Amino acid sequence: MSKQIWKPGNMLYPVPAVMVSCARPDEKPNIITLAWAGTVCSDPAMISISVRPERYSHDMIKDSGEFVVNLVTERLTRACDWCGVRSGREYDKFQEMRLTEYRSDLMETPAILESPVNIYCRVTRMLPLGSHDLFLGEVAGITVDEGFMDKNDRFDLASAGLIAYCHGEYFALGKKLGKFGYSVQKPRKKTGPVKRRP
Repeated sequence: MSKQIWKPGNMLYPVPAVMVSCARPDEKPNIITLAWAGTVCSDPAMISISVRPERYSHDMIKDSGEFVVNLVTERLTRACDWCGVRSGREYDKFQEMRLTEYRSDLMETPAILESPVNIYCRVTRMLPLGSHDLFLGEVAGITVDEGFMDKNDRFDLASAGLIAYCHGEYFALGKKLGKFGYSVQKPRKKTGPVKRRP
């Protein structure tokens, strides 16, 4: 096996492709597509997003101090891509992509109704890093699509058909390979049929 040496770059793939909604008072809300979003802390629950300062959404997030991360399904892939290559300075992205603004009691910024999961974040810090500014957001709450609740009233996120972004391309998630901790789980003992006494 041989390896090539490349110059420094971002090759941490696959990553989630998300649609981040943002808004300022008395202005139309906007949607920015990001592949640079991630979980950074569980207590308190926090998410990071990286945005170029020249992007239209950057100052909306900076000024409002909040944003909503909307997870993307296969059905939303075209809208996700379109919102990533068109500017909110020129388009009303909700209207153009026929997406519905969902208003919750969690914050002023609307979520995307068609997304199965909406994660509402309040900005706690903004870190200028170079080409991008990193926004750290503490999760204020989450709304989920009740259509993905299973018969046991558990949220079945795997059935939502989420997508991933890998080196410039979108992919549907593949088959399940295991669950967290499966590699150290003891195998279950096989039991035969129960014999009944006559």
